Amino acid sequence: MQVNTCKGGRMDKTRQKIIDATMHLVMEKGYASMTTKEIAEYAHVNESTLFRKFGSKKEIVLSAMQENWHPHLSSDDFYPITGDLYRDLLHFSSVYMQKVTPQFVKVSIGLRSPELYQDTVEGIMKVPQVFKDILMQYFEEMQKLDKVIQQDIESLAISFLSINFGFVFFKGSFGERLTTLSSDEYIQNSIKVFVKGIQKV
Repeated sequence: MQVNTCKGGRMDKTRQKIIDATMHLVMEKGYASMTTKEIAEYAHVNESTLFRKFGSKKEIVLSAMQENWHPHLSSDDFYPITGDLYRDLLHFSSVYMQKVTPQFVKVSIGLRSPELYQDTVEGIMKVPQVFKDILMQYFEEMQKLDKVIQQDIESLAISFLSINFGFVFFKGSFGERLTTLSSDEYIQNSIKVFVKGIQKV
C-alpha cells in the first residue's frame, strides 16, 4: 500500500493508517455497522486525530476510493490483441482478475449503504463498464473477421464478464469453501468452453 508523503511524512502515514483501518472494517463489518471509535482503535490513533484528518467516516471511504483502495482499469490494459480467441480472452481474464480481486468484491459489498450509494456507484461501476466496452469492441471486430458466430454483441460481452465476475464474487464471499479452483485453472477451463460455443467453424 503506497503512502502519500507530500506534506509531513508522519501525518501522511497516520492518514493512510486510518484509511486502511476503515477499509478493513468495511470488509469485515460493512460501512453501516462500523463506528469512528472502532476505526480509531483499529488504526491505533485517537478518535480526535481521525476527525482532524477526516470530517467523517464517509469522507475516509471517499478518499480511499479516489486513492489506492480502488482498482484502476483502462482499455489500454487489455492490449496487445492477437486475434486468437482463446489467447486474447485468456489475457482479458488475467488482466481483469489481477485488478478485480476478492478484496475489491468484499469492499464493494461492504459499501452497500444508502448514505454512500450516489457517491460510490460511479466508481464501482467503472471497472465492469471498461471491461464490457473492450469486450464489445473485440467481439465486434472478431465478427467482422468471421471468427465469431453472429450473435448479439452485448450479450456476448455480458456473458463473458459474468464468467469472470462470478468467480471473483464467489471467492470474495466464500473463500475456498465453495471451490478450491485457482483463478488460473478456472479461467483456462471456462474460456475453452466459452470459445467452443462462439467460435466460427
